[in-house]
Amino acid sequence: MPAYICPQDGTRADSTALTWCCPVCRGPWDLEFEATGPLSLNSLTGRVNSLWRYEEALPLSAPTTTLGEGRTPLVPLTGTVSAKLDFLMPTLSFKDRGAVMLAELARRLSPERVVADSSGNAGTAVAAYCARASLPCTVYVPEGTSSKKTEQIRAHGARLEIVPGDREATAAAARTAADVPGTFYASHVFNPYFLHGTKTYVYELWEDLGGRLPDAIAVPVGNGTLLLGAALATAELHAQGLIDRRPALIAVQAEAVSPLAAAFRADAGGLLDEPDTPAAPTLAEGIAIPRPPRARAILAAVRESGGTFLTVTEDQIRTAQLELAARGLYVETTGVACWAAVGGWTDRSVVVPLCGAGLKTGLAP
Repeated sequence: MPAYICPQDGTRADSTALTWCCPVCRGPWDLEFEATGPLSLNSLTGRVNSLWRYEEALPLSAPTTTLGEGRTPLVPLTGTVSAKLDFLMPTLSFKDRGAVMLAELARRLSPERVVADSSGNAGTAVAAYCARASLPCTVYVPEGTSSKKTEQIRAHGARLEIVPGDREATAAAARTAADVPGTFYASHVFNPYFLHGTKTYVYELWEDLGGRLPDAIAVPVGNGTLLLGAALATAELHAQGLIDRRPALIAVQAEAVSPLAAAFRADAGGLLDEPDTPAAPTLAEGIAIPRPPRARAILAAVRESGGTFLTVTEDQIRTAQLELAARGLYVETTGVACWAAVGGWTDRSVVVPLCGAGLKTGLAP
C-alpha cells in the first residue's frame, strides 16, 4: 500500500498503521501515490458505473464497502454554468466519495473502533460506510448540527457524541479519542485517502465532457477536501497528457467565516494570526472552519491553478437556495454557496458542485 508522508517535514509512515497524523508536527498526512497508468475514454466503456471505474487513479481497488457512489449527473444551468449533482449520492452528499475510501481502508486494517468528526455530512457518510463494512463507529458533531443530519448518523447505527462549542472543539474531542490505541481516525481532513476519493469528482467531469474540463471549477471550501481532491485530479490528468491545461480553481467561503479568503487576499502562505474566537454563525455550516489544518496546501493549490477566493453573504446564500429550488434543485445551504458566487458568470465555462441535499438542513430562515 502507498505510504503516508508529511508535507511539512518529510516524516513517513506505513499507511497500514493506525497513525492518524505526523508524529513530529501533528499535521495531516499526504499519500505517496502515483496513478498507475493513463486512462482513456474508450477504456472506461463497460466498467462499473461508480467512482471505482477510475481504478488506475485510486490507491485502493476491489472494494467491498461500495454503495454505488459516484457518477452523478452534470446538468447545464445557464449557457456557461453547469452543476454536478453530488447531493444524489447514497447519503445525499459529496462526502461519500471520500468516506468510502476511509471505510474500505479501515475494513482492511480491522481496528477496534472508528471515530470521525464532522459538521454533519462527513459524519453521516462515515457512519453509513462503516455500517456497510460492519465497523463500530463513533461520530463527534458540534452542538447546533442540523437535527436531520444527527438523525441520519444515528440511523446508520453509529454512536453520536454531541460536543459543546464549535467545530474546532469537536475536532479536538475526536482527536483525543483518535489517540486511544486500536482506533482508526476516519478523518476527512487528516487522512489523504479521503482526498483521493474526492478527486473522482473531476475525473467524472473529464469523462462527461468528452475528455476535457471547464475553464473553471468552483468549490465550497471549509477544510478544503473537495478542492484538494480537484487539484490532485487536474494535476494527474495534465501529467498524463489527458488535458492540455488545468482549469482555475475558484474557492468559495461564507463571508462570516472566511479565514482562507482573508489569507489569500493578504498574499499570505498560511492563515493569518488572529485571536482564537468561535466561528461566527453562518447558514453554510459545512464550511464554517476557522482554522483548517490544510490551509497552506489549499492556498497553494488555488494560486497554482490561477484561481481565486470568493465570499458570499448570508443573504446571497438564502437567495441562491431559492433560485436553485426554482430550477428544480433543492440543495442545502452550504451546497448553494458556489452558485451564489458564480451563477451569474457569462465569460467562461464553470461547474459548481451541489454538495448536499436540501432535506439535510431545510430552507434557510
